[in-house]
Formats: sequence, structure tokens, C-alpha cells
Amino acid sequence: MFTMRFDLRAPAIGAPAPQLYQTALEMAAWGESRGCLAVTVCEHHSSPDGYLPAPLTLCAALAARTTTLPIFVAALVLPLYDPIRLAEQMVVLDILSNGRISYVAAVGYRPAEYELFGVDFARRGKIAEEKLRLLLRAKSGEPFEHEGRLLQVTPRPVTAGGPTVFWGGASAVAARRAGRHGLGFFAQKAAPGLQQAYEQAAQAAGHQPGFAFLPPPDLPTTVFVAEDVDQAWAEIGPHLLHDAVSYASWNEADQRTDTTTASLSFATTVDELRAENRSHRVMTVEEAVELARGGQTINLHPLVGGLPPEIAWRYLRIVVDRVMPALA
Repeated sequence: MFTMRFDLRAPAIGAPAPQLYQTALEMAAWGESRGCLAVTVCEHHSSPDGYLPAPLTLCAALAARTTTLPIFVAALVLPLYDPIRLAEQMVVLDILSNGRISYVAAVGYRPAEYELFGVDFARRGKIAEEKLRLLLRAKSGEPFEHEGRLLQVTPRPVTAGGPTVFWGGASAVAARRAGRHGLGFFAQKAAPGLQQAYEQAAQAAGHQPGFAFLPPPDLPTTVFVAEDVDQAWAEIGPHLLHDAVSYASWNEADQRTDTTTASLSFATTVDELRAENRSHRVMTVEEAVELARGGQTINLHPLVGGLPPEIAWRYLRIVVDRVMPALA
């Protein structure tokens, strides 16, 4: 089975943003009845290629175009939000989607994003802790007291306790924050000690440890399935490379030897990216079937790097027309 992710980068080599946004909605509606397990939307700010900065707005459109498809926001950069206003938006989306939208919140890692919003990057951990505590109370719809004020977010969500929130990150600090607040944990890598840090913090705070996702370094996070892999790399390769290079440019220079973080590549050419065979992959139909039969999800990123929709649809249909029947 497969998922789809949309970050809606629109670099000069690709399609224009309005076309990509409309296609993402069409793909979500199309995929809902064809085995798509979930759609994930992302968040970043001040990106030259227009990376999606307003995931909740896109979630509203996705919820309106679908009826059963789960929608994930991963990751929402919490310190950049007002937690009460965010809780209101989440509750409205919870009602619109009938409880289908979940969130992975995190502190983020790009100083430029904090500069855009006038938030102190050096205090991001402390800010996140304060805002997370307030958000978790506000999203429930129950009245509570905060700094001498009686607060209550209305209307009430359809999901008991409010929309589901996970915490994400790559550090033991992030793992402990998730555990301390009784949240599930989405890690960026399976680093030693993260699972233990999460479980110990949860138990110390009186919570039963929840779901913890620690991806292996070779997890394919941006997948295409092709009849002709060589032709596909020639056609899609520049868009895959734009995605990889863009993420790499946002990470510190001393991390360039990091081969443990899922989805992160420091390849500088299409050939290097293909040879890595890690995060960004073009698979044959047979390889995709084998992956799915082994219990893994096929993680599609159909509009990666602004890939023109007419090309993206062609590869997306291969998954539904060739892979899915083989799994039936």
C-alpha cells in the first residue's frame, strides 16, 4: 500500500505553484479510492522554491476534497505559532475532516524561519515547551486557567481530547519531551538511546509509552515506480536531486557525514543520488511489490521538486495499475 507526501516546492525547473497545488488536491481525491493510506503535508518558510508555508490551509482543502483519507501535518514548527490560535484552527479542521487530521509538532532547525517570525531561535526549546503545554490543554475544548485567565477554545472538537498531536525530532531532548507530555514520538532516525529516552520520560511522568517511530537509515522516503528505471532517472532525476540538495543546504556542515537520518542525502549529482539507493529511489514494479509484501509502505512523493503533473500522474498510475493488483 502507499502514502503520498506533498511539500509543493516549485523551483524554476518545474511546474508553477498554482498547477502543483491543484494537482495535489486532485491526487489526494484520486488516491483515496485506490489504496492510498494517508497524505502528509509539510511545513517550511522562506524557501526560494516556495516550500509549503501554510499546511493547515492546505489541510482544509484536502479535507474538503476527501471523505476518509487520513491527513498528517509533519512537521508543524510549533514555536512559530500562537498556541491558542493554533488550537482554534486545529479544532475547526477536526470538525471539517471528521477527525482525520493529525499533527507532528517539532521545534524546527532553520534560523531563517525564526527570523521571519521574530522568534528567538536560541530559545526555541523553552518556547516549544511552553507552547506545547498550552496547546495540549487548549485543543481539548475544555476550560482551563492560565496565568490568571479562564480560557476555553470553542467549538468543541469531534475527536475526544482534540486532534492527535505527536512530537518529532532527532534528539534525546525531543524524545524526552514527547514522553513527558504523553505524546507519540516521530524521530528522524533510529539513533541509539532515543527509544529508551522516550520510554523513560513517559514512565517518569506517569504516562504509558505510546507509538514511537524511529526510521532506519535506508528507509525509502521518496519513491517512484517505473517500467523503465533508466528512463525514469533521466526524467525525474533533476527533481529528485533538487529535493535532496535543498534539504542538505538547510543542515549544518558538520552533519554532511550523517548517513543515519532517513530522507537526508548529501548527493550532489543525479548519479550519486541514484547510487546511494537510500532515501530517493526509483523502483521497478517487482521491487515495489516486494517492498510492500515485506510489510513496508511505498512512500510516494509524486510532485517532488516541482515535477510537472503530466509526468507525475504517469508514475502514480503505475503504482495503482501495476503494483496494487499484484498485492491483491
